[in-house]
Amino acid sequence: MLQHLHPSWHPVLAEEFEKPYFHQLEAFLAAERAAHTIFPPETDVFSAFALTPYESVKVFLLGQDPYHDDNQAHGLCFSVRPGIKPPPSLVNMYKELQSDVGFQIPKHGYLIHWAQQGMLMLNAVLTVRAHQPNSHKDKGWEQFTDAVIRKVNDKSSQVVFILWGGYAQKKVKLIDTNRHVVIQTAHPSPLSARNGFFGSKPFSRINEALRQAGKSEIDWQLPLNP
Repeated sequence: MLQHLHPSWHPVLAEEFEKPYFHQLEAFLAAERAAHTIFPPETDVFSAFALTPYESVKVFLLGQDPYHDDNQAHGLCFSVRPGIKPPPSLVNMYKELQSDVGFQIPKHGYLIHWAQQGMLMLNAVLTVRAHQPNSHKDKGWEQFTDAVIRKVNDKSSQVVFILWGGYAQKKVKLIDTNRHVVIQTAHPSPLSARNGFFGSKPFSRINEALRQAGKSEIDWQLPLNP
């Protein structure tokens, strides 16, 4: 898996990869892949790190658990492969994008355009057993991704952290809120979107924070066809 990171992440995370918990996690994943179908495929587990170099990270979107149905997950939170119908949370993100920034809703849910602009799109847990949500919870991934949050927090330039929903918002304790911008709202899932996600204008707020920091804004518009 580690060969799939952008080279800039290797010195940042090298210490983490040598810790006992990470070796245990690797052994767990090898056993799981031998016995079950695991998403995303091994080559895609670290897609977020492949597409967004460490020095480029200016926005950090934290998800929770990868999609667990066939051909959905490819290593970016909320994103699905081309040709796969956008899941409900992403549909709600598109609705908010449309009302917030005049976004044209595409026919796909492939979000790499955002990752390529400096948006680290990371789930707290990076793998899942097929059709079994949260099946790789508490196996070590959370320790690893907490370390990633701390490393991004260590960056000297300002980062915009996006924490949607209670699970993500617990991570605010890892972030220096005096140096970085944190945008917290309800999660875009159908269960909570009407209780504080719709109308929260996170996308324009992200770009306003980037402007204030003298950084280029995210071009939210996705290609209408991937």
